[in-house]
Amino acid sequence: MIKVSVMYPYTEGARFDHAYYRDRHMPLMKAWLGGACNYYTVEKGLSGRSPGTPPAFVAMCAFICESAEGYRAALQEHGAEILNDIKNYTDIVPVVQISELVVERSAP
Repeated sequence: MIKVSVMYPYTEGARFDHAYYRDRHMPLMKAWLGGACNYYTVEKGLSGRSPGTPPAFVAMCAFICESAEGYRAALQEHGAEILNDIKNYTDIVPVVQISELVVERSAP
């Protein structure tokens, strides 16, 4: 199992439409990724460690997938649509990381 993290660094004056990202882009991504994506998460940065400081990332998402190969194949198939939609919600270049999930859920 893998996790693909897409993180949008906070940059003063940058544009990020959280409503569009949450309500339009991410459901589109899930549809485009299809069965390659088990589920996704969306986060909105609130602050840094200290109150009143900006967050390191204005937004983040994660795609939980069975394999990097499956994710990449689905991404390749819909790459043009994905890139075309990004301009609708941001002008920030994201940081992307693919990780192996070592623990998905911890015990209560």
